[in-house]
Amino acid sequence: MPGMKTPQKDIKCAACGVAKEKRICRTSSGTGPDFCPTLREKSRVEEYIREYKKKDIEEFARNASIQEAECYMNRHEKPYVVFPVKPRLQETIEFARRMSYRKLGLAFCAGLQKEAAAVQKLFEDHGFEVVSVVCKVGGIPKEYIGIREEDKIMIGSEETMCNPVSQAGVLNDAGVEFAMMMGLCVGHDSLFIKYCRAPVTVLAVKDRVLGHNPLAALYTIDSYYARL
Repeated sequence: MPGMKTPQKDIKCAACGVAKEKRICRTSSGTGPDFCPTLREKSRVEEYIREYKKKDIEEFARNASIQEAECYMNRHEKPYVVFPVKPRLQETIEFARRMSYRKLGLAFCAGLQKEAAAVQKLFEDHGFEVVSVVCKVGGIPKEYIGIREEDKIMIGSEETMCNPVSQAGVLNDAGVEFAMMMGLCVGHDSLFIKYCRAPVTVLAVKDRVLGHNPLAALYTIDSYYARL
């Protein structure tokens, strides 16, 4: 029909079949499929990247990019084969120091109390002040959000709700400059990110079955996790 826009395919970068070294998002002479946002959404991307001209955003992005590069060794060698050398904990410490942060927040799941204690000590040993807050802060019964007895983990027992909004509030009130999230449940993590005023990074995501390594299911999706 005249005047109607032709329906466009949804953007699905994860399904891109162009060889990595030939992708337009990686080289100016590259190409992409018809759903490629680099080709299809040029004006929108140009609008979005103006955000990087805000001084604080530009500085944050610049330091993140430098930190990314410094996680590899021997970058001067040609041809270069990637040689990663820094685990995420080390990378987070270095990035926080690079940004001149002094006061950090740690929002963690009660199931990772031992790990949270180790993280707090590690960052304090590196000179940071760390405010840590557990997911059960406030001790609010699950009934407060309409949870029925049959919806509890331990049916017939008292259970307090995970409280990511208050976790964020505690860290906001403490004036943390950078927040770390560790092991919050799916959905609870989303609420924490929504309400936390400081920039948030993730040290670990929750996976109750796979030792907090959800990608293990993908790596074995053709064998042990074929049921997925």
